[in-house]
Amino acid sequence: MKISLNWLNDYIDIDRSAEQVAGILSDLGFPCEGIEHPGDDVVIDVEITSNRGDCLGYIGIARELSAATGVEMKIPTVELDESDKDVGEFTSVQIDEPELCGRYTARIIEGVRIGPSPDWVKKRLEAIGLRSVSNVVDATNYAMIETGQPPHAFDYAKLTEGKIIVRRAVEGERLISIDGTQCDLNTDMLIIADPKGPVAIAGVMGGLDTEVRDETTTVLLEDAHFDPVSIRMTSRRLGLPSEASFRFERAVDIETIDWASRRTAQLIVQAAGGKVARGVADAYPAKPAKREVSLRPSRLSKLLGIEISAERTLRILFDLCFAPRVENDVITCTVPSWRSDVYREADLIEEVARVYGFNEIPTERKIQIEVVPVDARQKLAESAGTYLNCCGFYETINVDFVDDSTAGIFAEGGVDCHLAVKDESRKRANLLRRTLVGSLLGVLKTNVNAKNLPCRIFEIADTFVPADGQTLEQLIQKTKLSLVCDGDFRDLRGVIEGLVHSIDRDAQVVLSPADLIWAQQGATITVNSQAIGSAGIVSKAVGEKLGIDDITVCAAEIEFEMLLSMAGAAAKVKPIPRFPAIQRDLSIVVDEQICWADIIGAVESKACEELEDVEFVGIYRGKGIQSGKKCVTLSLRFRDEDGTLTHETVDHFQADIVTSLGEATAAQLRTA
Repeated sequence: MKISLNWLNDYIDIDRSAEQVAGILSDLGFPCEGIEHPGDDVVIDVEITSNRGDCLGYIGIARELSAATGVEMKIPTVELDESDKDVGEFTSVQIDEPELCGRYTARIIEGVRIGPSPDWVKKRLEAIGLRSVSNVVDATNYAMIETGQPPHAFDYAKLTEGKIIVRRAVEGERLISIDGTQCDLNTDMLIIADPKGPVAIAGVMGGLDTEVRDETTTVLLEDAHFDPVSIRMTSRRLGLPSEASFRFERAVDIETIDWASRRTAQLIVQAAGGKVARGVADAYPAKPAKREVSLRPSRLSKLLGIEISAERTLRILFDLCFAPRVENDVITCTVPSWRSDVYREADLIEEVARVYGFNEIPTERKIQIEVVPVDARQKLAESAGTYLNCCGFYETINVDFVDDSTAGIFAEGGVDCHLAVKDESRKRANLLRRTLVGSLLGVLKTNVNAKNLPCRIFEIADTFVPADGQTLEQLIQKTKLSLVCDGDFRDLRGVIEGLVHSIDRDAQVVLSPADLIWAQQGATITVNSQAIGSAGIVSKAVGEKLGIDDITVCAAEIEFEMLLSMAGAAAKVKPIPRFPAIQRDLSIVVDEQICWADIIGAVESKACEELEDVEFVGIYRGKGIQSGKKCVTLSLRFRDEDGTLTHETVDHFQADIVTSLGEATAAQLRTA
């Protein structure tokens, strides 16, 4: 924003050089981007952050300088010589979309004479880069730069019935804007209309048909408050930026709109003559309640690391118009209507700090840093990541949102069971994800398209799921670990088992068959009889939807809190075996539907104490194996802690196990 010092002096007598003023504003959080010297004036170009729409006018800048310097600011006195005619004889205002238009005021000025503006108005506008148009238009621009509230002047004679309707556009409606742009409107756009049709795009730009012309004699003056998101969306979609939309996008003060309207009317009369009709058409559907925020002095000291006296704190807050009052060692402030960016204690602390001066914070030649030990969660995340890296998995970081199609594939209940943000914030993927698998498969697809295979990836992140039996408004965050890879599911299973054993060496890991919405074959991951997650082979249907149906993809998702509860368990130490083991491999032929859990169950049901371990070796299908059958090879390891086993003894152990396999799974030993 460009600030003319000659103009600024109307609102605060600040006897300082341009460089000093720029320095004060920079310390307040408005850095200087340049200083110009047009004629006998000095113009400072400062950056106004998007949350400080109140400083997009000279009164807002003067208010900041007043708080920083202690110099009292001057607010223009507004006096209107109104006519005997009531504004209700000319116009009325109807707001059909109160959530998009919080307030709309209309004033009528009769008998204006359109012509050039006074030289002092032209000079001030041109100094900050605004060209002069006419006395009425220049007066509205002058008021906008002064107050930060963008007004708009309509040629009253061009408005049908003089009625103002604030509504959404109807699909297919069109409007030619003042700059000659043809605007194709849609139902997401807020417009100003009369009973005949659109006359302006709300908060963005007026229409060509109702602009003030040389023959205009009566003006309808608009001052309003519009929803910032709606204005930003409309301006971007139409490619129609304006000084007005720039301010409305950053929020204007809804409470001072009537004052700004009277001030603009005063300027129009001064520049173009005329008489203001008595009163104002003011549609104000729902006046917002005053917001109060509390500040604890102890919290201020702790957050800033310095001591600021209570007197100084109160003085700063008073100068910033927060009306502070002390109650039980707590400072309670009433937030002024123009400060929409202040709503929590930290915001008040920031206000005190920036006016107190960040340069007043003392510095030391040496600093002391207290080393905080890594907490258990972070330690586990690091160790799990290291283990997975060793297994060839790379970590990915994805956004917490997914699109409708992904949400429907990977979550029971589809899109309706997801919490969403408005599509103004995120155009496509606006659903908070309930699972990480969908995001990871999107990453896998990118790697597949880039021919970057094999691809193994994982992510540790939060998911958002409803509490049991609760509504969407009662979501809970669950941290999960998800893994995705191409290739054999047995490899993924081995990684999962290894990961669990790296946390708790004695944990019993079991994968039991389960139905998963996205898997052609799924399993529940159970550790020590407690379910901690699921795993499976991505189905062909899901693969086709994602464009990765030409490879085998496996995925798993584990509750991170479950892993965290296992961390730190004391490992049981065993002495090195004194006697040798005997290992026997069995190749059994079973039906296709027989799973490894069935085989393990049969083995363990007849297992003797000497059976130390059972390991999966492999599966064979092909020559010599009937259709619908498979050959599973497993390895049995026997050991006696009190002596050396003989092969004859192990033969009996093995025979019992083979018998059990035959009875439980109809298994037959493969002999060739």
